[in-house]
Amino acid sequence: MQCLTELLRGKGAHVDPIACVEDVSSELATRRIEGFPHSIADLVFHMNYWMSYELKRICDERPTYPQHNSESFPDAPQNWEQLKRDLSWFLGEFLNLAHSSPEELDRQIESSHPADKQQSSTMEAILWQMVAHNSYHTGQIAMLRRAMSAWPPKSGSDTW
Repeated sequence: MQCLTELLRGKGAHVDPIACVEDVSSELATRRIEGFPHSIADLVFHMNYWMSYELKRICDERPTYPQHNSESFPDAPQNWEQLKRDLSWFLGEFLNLAHSSPEELDRQIESSHPADKQQSSTMEAILWQMVAHNSYHTGQIAMLRRAMSAWPPKSGSDTW
């Protein structure tokens, strides 16, 4: 599971989600770029939304699946500092889960929506889905930062 834990925090070909947002100001996080529907803050909210949803499923809760993807994006301004803290907390929870026993990683997670039934629903599969989902949106954040001349992060990253 070393690969899983590395990718959750952006090792290898993935950008670290925490490093990608930790030095972003509230002003930059809420700025909109023409032609792109979401701000950096919107994307972090969305990542947190889905990590919360999947964590609830893993904990045997039955979260309500949104009727439309727009429900997983904010409908009002959010506290940027809180969004960053939540992102770090959720990633920490998923890192802890990645260190679970092989039996726990192979545990089937109950579906809460028909879409969940169309894919593997072991805990390990959900963790890998979170890696892919977060990597996709972290890449979008990196591109937004580039478009706003705010790349690379202070902690460094690839610049090519």
